[in-house]
Amino acid sequence: MPASIFLLIAALSGLIAVALGAFGAHGLKGYLAPYLMDVYQTGVQYQFYHTLALLVVAVLALREPGRALSVAGWSFTLGIVLFSGSLYLLALSGTHWLGAVTPIGGLAFLVGWAALAYSAIQLSRKLNDAD
Repeated sequence: MPASIFLLIAALSGLIAVALGAFGAHGLKGYLAPYLMDVYQTGVQYQFYHTLALLVVAVLALREPGRALSVAGWSFTLGIVLFSGSLYLLALSGTHWLGAVTPIGGLAFLVGWAALAYSAIQLSRKLNDAD
């Protein structure tokens, strides 16, 4: 079940990232100060990176579902919402307190990568035991 959910989230996140990237490149050019444009683009980049990570989690979960992969998938999802979402809102609204949310999203990304690493170690041990 989580594999199909993560695949759907990754697909939707990729769609949204492309749309927001295009909107930023074409619709916001000239409207945002260069600093805020950089903030916006950082949100798009990190959303793309972690959308791809979420896609990897979904594919791995099809083969070897497990708790660590679920933690990774939900952490990447939360990180996309909090990290990238707060940067989009900060850039578009200029509301600087939103910058306090961004590190929480970054922490979620770190948890996701750690959980993915743990899952890789578990899978490696399982494959070695099978030999």
